[in-house]
Amino acid sequence: MSKLPPHPAATRGALSASTGFLIWGLVPVYWKQLESVAALELITHRIVWSLAFLLGVLAWQGGLGGLRAAFRSRRLLGLNLLSSVLLAVNWTVYVWAVNNGHVIESSLGYFLVPLCNVALGSLVLHERLRPLQWTAIGCAALGVAFLLFRVGHFPWIALSLAATWSSYGLLKKQSALGAITGLTVETLLLFPLAAGLLLWWHHTGAGALGRVDAWHHALILFVGVLTAIPLLLFAYGAQRIRLVTLGLLQYLAPSVQFLLGYFLYREPFDAARLQAYGLIWCGLALYTADGFWMQRRLLLKSVGAA
Repeated sequence: MSKLPPHPAATRGALSASTGFLIWGLVPVYWKQLESVAALELITHRIVWSLAFLLGVLAWQGGLGGLRAAFRSRRLLGLNLLSSVLLAVNWTVYVWAVNNGHVIESSLGYFLVPLCNVALGSLVLHERLRPLQWTAIGCAALGVAFLLFRVGHFPWIALSLAATWSSYGLLKKQSALGAITGLTVETLLLFPLAAGLLLWWHHTGAGALGRVDAWHHALILFVGVLTAIPLLLFAYGAQRIRLVTLGLLQYLAPSVQFLLGYFLYREPFDAARLQAYGLIWCGLALYTADGFWMQRRLLLKSVGAA
């Protein structure tokens, strides 16, 4: 039987991962301060300043050599190019949604991610789903259908976020690169286009840098740190806590986003939406229960084998 990390290490891991998810949950407050800047421009800034920060982190860790290995492999380069496009689309949709009053629907997208992961595992990796997993996916599908037919709203933001993030995660599983190295390679691949767009916008007078106040300049330049810090916290925590614990903690980010959208930004959430979201949350509860049940069976089996 594999040993769990010592208690202090597990505690530090849980606190680290929780902090990372909490930052991701609170990040709409940050983007709301930059509503006057177009979402696409914010993403180009995010790419450029994230790269500067990530290269600094890799240099400090002595991991710059991993970048050369990534660019020598055509397979790795192709995987990271595709994942970088998915990441850029996910970031752009998310920032646009937050700054256009769709924080609650954005949270729904990340609630759907675990179920999308299971569905992708079945469709792409041909993994066999258990009955409770099928039931969970069915509940989520009913919730989406409810939004469409009862509320008259197709949740394209939520579905786009869930699809791009789940697909991104699937590609990351096939990459041999670590979290920081992989993200650095992805940002490097996006950097020429992002830097070119920023230079063009500055040249034409459409860019924000040099034309906003000092506070907004600071916020724009800080996006690289904002991108990397929760990822570092997540990576540290994921190495020290059980997968089931990590799976539960991941609901912290969309839960905080939902609360922000409802209580702080007063976004509409009527009875019909509550029923639709309720079906999706039921699906998540079933998915989580199935994960606990399987973990318990594996633990009992390993104890019996020992």
